[in-house]
Amino acid sequence: MSIRTILVDDEKLAIQGLELRLQAFDDIEIVATCHNGREAIRKIKTLKPDLVFLDIQMPGFDGFSVVQGVMDIDPPLFVFVTAYSEHAIKAFEAQAVDYLMKPVEPDRLADTMERVRSRLANKRNTDELERLRTVINEVAPNAADNLGSMDDDVASTRFEKLINVKDRGQIFRVDVESIERIDAAGDYMCIYTADNSLILRETMKDLEKRLDPRTFQRVHRSTIVNLDQVRQVKPHTNGECFLVLESGAQVKVSRSYRDVVARFVH
Repeated sequence: MSIRTILVDDEKLAIQGLELRLQAFDDIEIVATCHNGREAIRKIKTLKPDLVFLDIQMPGFDGFSVVQGVMDIDPPLFVFVTAYSEHAIKAFEAQAVDYLMKPVEPDRLADTMERVRSRLANKRNTDELERLRTVINEVAPNAADNLGSMDDDVASTRFEKLINVKDRGQIFRVDVESIERIDAAGDYMCIYTADNSLILRETMKDLEKRLDPRTFQRVHRSTIVNLDQVRQVKPHTNGECFLVLESGAQVKVSRSYRDVVARFVH
């Protein structure tokens, strides 16, 4: 299935460069290009694309104004493309799939496209289930209860199984199940597996959305733990405790997140 895409940038050369980069992806179908925010809002509402690559700094309506301007419809996925890194936090707060710096690097764009495909698959699976619920509620109301068991199946496809991490000039494909814990360090995430530690440029809020909450839980303001890796719970003072992980590492659980520990107490 093609990913219907709109490119938005007030610089013609920037659009041409991105078009050239996107030729490497067979599933991308560019349905329109726009050179200002007002035009972008009109095209998004008319064409209803799956994905929009969106410049942030444009005359008149900037990229964030474009996102705000299409909130009255089912919005597409947005990838911000800009020369200014200081907008990154606001971009993720606007629920952007990713944030690319100009000039766009091919391997970085490949990472973004994997994330886009994952988000679209999640959205389509969820939408299909909701449409099915609506139809069954109309023609066979009592049968709707049987769909409950499907929720877990949909949830299992909603979250990513692999995460691409560009670190030290290389791209590592990390199996999510192998992740032991994740620590936040500003705008960077330190991802720990049994035999490696990698740095990912992403916010904690955005990364949490990509991980299954049934397995990955925040236990501290700046720490996420894979609950399947927990081997022991050690009480500490003031209502806090430590989780001992498979590797032997110990992670403090703050009082604010102590409900997580309740999962291990039967």
